Amino acid sequence: MIPKDLTKDIKTRLKSIKGQVDGLIKMLDEGKDPEKILLQFKAAKKGLDKAHYLLLDETYRKALAIKISETVEACPGNCGNEDRIEFIRQQFPHLQLDSLTQKMKEIAVLKERIGNANEKSGS
Repeated sequence: MIPKDLTKDIKTRLKSIKGQVDGLIKMLDEGKDPEKILLQFKAAKKGLDKAHYLLLDETYRKALAIKISETVEACPGNCGNEDRIEFIRQQFPHLQLDSLTQKMKEIAVLKERIGNANEKSGS
């Protein structure tokens, strides 16, 4: 579920973009200067990209938080990966969207290693 404040922000942005698109249609109908039309296209695209980014950021951060939590729970404190897990956990609030996917992969690998080690040791 998307937080209500984020939903409101994205909807506001989309309504603004809708207005820009309506404006683009009107500009095309009226035969306005192509350079001005292109500027409006760029503005609408930038707005849509920002709304998309906000949703992706929320989705990836939530997924990474869940993975970190599951991995910490799987590591009883002697799994050999405590330092790496703690490093990722501390970085979490400051990670940029492009780093989130990589960190999710890293934490998934750590979780898998911990699970394999726990299976071997009979835990």
